[in-house]
Amino acid sequence: MSGFVEKPEPLQVPGLTHLHTGKVRDLYQNEAGDLVMVASDRISAYDWVLPTEIPDKGRVLTQLSLWWFDLLADLVPNHVISSEAPAGAPADWAGRTLVCKSLEMVPVECVARGYLAGSGLVEYDESRTVCGLALPEGLINGSELPAPIFTPATKAAVGEHDENVSYEEVARQIGAETAAQLRQATLAVYGRARDVAREQGIILADTKFEFGFAGEELVIADEVLTPDSSRFWPAATWEPGRDQPSYDKQYVRDWLTSPDSGWDRKSEQPPPALPQQIVDATRGKYIEAYEQLTGTSWA
Repeated sequence: MSGFVEKPEPLQVPGLTHLHTGKVRDLYQNEAGDLVMVASDRISAYDWVLPTEIPDKGRVLTQLSLWWFDLLADLVPNHVISSEAPAGAPADWAGRTLVCKSLEMVPVECVARGYLAGSGLVEYDESRTVCGLALPEGLINGSELPAPIFTPATKAAVGEHDENVSYEEVARQIGAETAAQLRQATLAVYGRARDVAREQGIILADTKFEFGFAGEELVIADEVLTPDSSRFWPAATWEPGRDQPSYDKQYVRDWLTSPDSGWDRKSEQPPPALPQQIVDATRGKYIEAYEQLTGTSWA
């Protein structure tokens, strides 16, 4: 059992129709048929959306995505129409709202990996492959791959895991031409972002994107290259052979699996509320990622 510890009730906003409540984002549609995406301060871990929020998290994700969308515009168009909250929206929506084109979304999580970590490391240790792609012997936790690889996954509902699949399976499901477009776009965006991050002293180990079609045009959507969708490591402390410190919710994961939380991850009980020091440390990591990448102060 997993999902929301406490699922929020959607806000009623004049002129907007609520469509979906996700782990982090709430999705609405305006009267023109555009999507209105609002990034909350919710945080998830171990397939649970926790009862404690991280202040400013939704704004950090939204503003960082906008920064990246601008840097990537020559590689792939994005879905953003406006970053202004609709008239009548709550004041808290400022800075965390995107009005977006309504796309025909591709049901694939487009993952690019440049380093070995996470589920890729687990598969490599078992078979020397990641998503069926053969990799050389001798790689260890945190190793840089010989070249970035496209490792797609199927999209999962809230409370469930995305499942890694082979490129061949993606091509079977959505067609060879679309699969090839996704792979090319994913690796092009990853390559650009990896180089930008490296200049700022950050390693982009892996990341995931979502794409959709506006007519015949492939468009990048949702969030992009944030600590929620990417594995960012400080370049100065990178050392293969161990887990790397990261700019994300690792403080939350570590506390939940520590004796201090009193929570058994294998049980069906929901996780407890986060203590203030974990909230503050996690907020600090999200803001640090924003400031390090963009070279600008959050405040």
